[in-house]
Amino acid sequence: MFGAGGRLTDWVSVGVLAGSVPRDVVDAAVAVYGRESKRSDGKLPAHVMVYFAMALALFAEDDYEGVLARLAEPLMAWGCWDASWSMPGSAGITQARQRLGAEPVREVFERVARPVCGVLTRGAWLAGRRLVSVDGSELDVPDSPANAEFFGYAGGATRRSAFPKARLVTLVETGSRAPIGAVIGPVVGKGQGEQSLARGLYPLLEPGMLLLADRNFYGWRDWCAATDTGADVLWRAGGAGGAIALPVVQDLPDGSYLTVVYASRTRPSERDRILALARDPATRADIDPHRARIARVVSYQVTDRADNDEPISLLTSILDPADAPAAVLAEAYHQRWDHETSNGQLKTHLRGPGRVLRSKSPAMVTQEIYGYLLTHYAISALICQAATEADIDPDQVKFHRTVRILRRRVQDPTAFSP
Repeated sequence: MFGAGGRLTDWVSVGVLAGSVPRDVVDAAVAVYGRESKRSDGKLPAHVMVYFAMALALFAEDDYEGVLARLAEPLMAWGCWDASWSMPGSAGITQARQRLGAEPVREVFERVARPVCGVLTRGAWLAGRRLVSVDGSELDVPDSPANAEFFGYAGGATRRSAFPKARLVTLVETGSRAPIGAVIGPVVGKGQGEQSLARGLYPLLEPGMLLLADRNFYGWRDWCAATDTGADVLWRAGGAGGAIALPVVQDLPDGSYLTVVYASRTRPSERDRILALARDPATRADIDPHRARIARVVSYQVTDRADNDEPISLLTSILDPADAPAAVLAEAYHQRWDHETSNGQLKTHLRGPGRVLRSKSPAMVTQEIYGYLLTHYAISALICQAATEADIDPDQVKFHRTVRILRRRVQDPTAFSP
């Protein structure tokens, strides 16, 4: 890895933090934004601070100096401590975080966050398609004037949240629960809802993926953006504006049916004309894809839920029942809850239940969140690799136990031999 005479700061990238985030990727991301160290003897160069941002997530209960000390302990045991290097204080670490900024950490995440499930990973695939999902969550941030102005408070003026909140919308590989895309924004303001922020994630979709999403995400514009990538979608019908009309175009043998989804503000007369074209298989090709598209509806009820009177209607771009029968799609949709589990892993097992993030400016909040995402990704990738090799579903590997083991092993000098 590094020569025995290297500085302490060159060794911070050892171990689990570098397993999914290689040093060369970090250096390239830092160079994109010109954040390389200006001095050859810089004690906390930018690449170190990227790994430090990840370590902040792994040791959320420690202060800055404590986190850096945890990283340094195995290096001292290996005899790799530079005698000329002294442990900086909290102020020095804060300044180093600010010099780095948020952009290089985001760049690192965007470069490394790729699907990790292999063809043999259990629970990762449906009809030859990789399962992914999109969903949002909120994170409490410190109640500083800068955070309050930028992120805002949830709940409105009458029931305002105790802290400002950052909105995080992620694209997650369902089988591994690893985040493979993320957009961060305020919780208030035009264009800051989950549906709007998710539009920054659809370009990450690829042919061979099947995107799961709750009804908050459906919209004509979003349907087209997602399916135009070549990926398939399986979304609960409804949308942010409420129920949508799903006329029957053709009944299918598995109990599902084909329907038409229309562009926004399509006039009733135009809808009738398109529907007539859709009902004749010979004229479906004449439908302008900028005005309407054929979709498939899978409708069912879940009998063991309190709200089982309301049927669940799913919209999918997989039109052939032989490719994916209705029952298989209905079962697959409920794997969307793995995204909720993924959010919980980040917010509860890494950050800690009810814990507020530590950064007092929007840029540092963004850096901190991407540090969490990188650490979550690295752990999820590790779990997925181990589960695949053991031929078990990654769901069977406990995330919180893995985190506890990793926290111990980062300080274990025998765990990561130089």
